[in-house]
Amino acid sequence: MVKVNATLDQNACEQIVQNLSHILADTYITYVKTQNFHWNVIDERFHSLHEMFEEFYKQLAEANDELAERIRMLKMKAPATMKEFLELGTLAEPEESLTGDEMIEELMHDREAIAQHIRPKIEESIKLGDEGTGDLLIQHLRMHEKAAWMLRSHLSNM
Repeated sequence: MVKVNATLDQNACEQIVQNLSHILADTYITYVKTQNFHWNVIDERFHSLHEMFEEFYKQLAEANDELAERIRMLKMKAPATMKEFLELGTLAEPEESLTGDEMIEELMHDREAIAQHIRPKIEESIKLGDEGTGDLLIQHLRMHEKAAWMLRSHLSNM
């Protein structure tokens, strides 16, 4: 039997990977949604929203890669299909076309939801002896919080 990680026990690795897989799923769903909005935004602020959504989906692509690679470092298989992401994730795709403000709100709520999911997983990872995952999740928490703030700043009613 191959030991998952020399410094972590099997149960700890499995719990950490389960947590990372859920975060990866929601991050990937948000990535697809952000790219959709980049392609399909119709708004008087088209150029600025188009550019912002592009910046965000590129950022999310990098985040997805980091999460999947961390799962692989723990010698487990990373989820990698839309079917898996939709089963593991808590976020949903929009059912209809959205206005620019609705797109911004949708992405802001997704980023806030992911941040809420990440917070307790940081401490849990560290308690399980995986400071590397804890550090990665802290970086991702800051990324999602900053994106939520930037999105919120585009909405005058917030």
